Amino acid sequence: MTILFDGIIYASWLFIVALGLTLVFGVLKILNIAHGSFYAVGAYVTASFVAWSVALGLSPVWSLLAMVLAAAAVALVTAPLIERFLLRSFYGRDEVLLVLVTYSLFLILEDATKLIWGAVPYYVTEPYMLFGLLEMGPLSYVGYDFTLIGFAIVCGLGVWWGLNRTRTGKIVLAVIHSNEIAASMGINVARVCTWAFVFGVFLASLAGAMTAPMISVQPGLASGVIIVSFAVVIIGGLGSIQGAAIGAIIVGLARALAVHTWPAAELFSIYIAMAIVLVFRPEGLFQRVQARKI
Repeated sequence: MTILFDGIIYASWLFIVALGLTLVFGVLKILNIAHGSFYAVGAYVTASFVAWSVALGLSPVWSLLAMVLAAAAVALVTAPLIERFLLRSFYGRDEVLLVLVTYSLFLILEDATKLIWGAVPYYVTEPYMLFGLLEMGPLSYVGYDFTLIGFAIVCGLGVWWGLNRTRTGKIVLAVIHSNEIAASMGINVARVCTWAFVFGVFLASLAGAMTAPMISVQPGLASGVIIVSFAVVIIGGLGSIQGAAIGAIIVGLARALAVHTWPAAELFSIYIAMAIVLVFRPEGLFQRVQARKI
């Protein structure tokens, strides 16, 4: 039971990160190495926003709103500028070049967080105990952890519904399947790409905001997150929401199993799970979208 609960809790926030990563790949056809950096920036901005809400004497409940506002601020301030003035210049070029560009962006954002917030760890404790403790037999968990699971489910269902049941979502799907045909039908492909990137960054920074109360916010967050996020989307299949969910659960359970039975193999266990899946399904479990150049 401990392995199961720990694995699902870990998978919940990882799914939100992977959801943004697979959405950006589906629309922009970019393997965004800098995606983990937006997670880290979201965590840092959350630490600042929550600290300000506490300094103003607001109730800890308001810290939850501060977390969402922090994620939205990161997405709305940084994503449009990066997509318009950096990434758009490289659309249609070699995939390796795009990987190098996003890796450069990763390094820039990593240094920017150190420049702004320094190397001292930040702790966002105020929201963590808002939901009390839950007793499950001999096990005791913080209620916030299970709130995070519910939040991940809402995010997944919301993105799926938005893509498959709304007019805007159908426009995004049209761009994913063929941006040339979408453009010939009058769809503003550049605008769709911009807002898809903004939403992908929002999901990454939102995951950082939601996990900030559970971790020590410090340099190095981005590199660890992007590694496991790529493992999730590779296992599940690039461009698949269902694949991101199943991949996150597989990675979460593999990590929890290793942590409780063989801690030294924590990161290694993720690669083993990924290798086993790729042996039988090289394209991933739920491959739906084939990358095409813009």
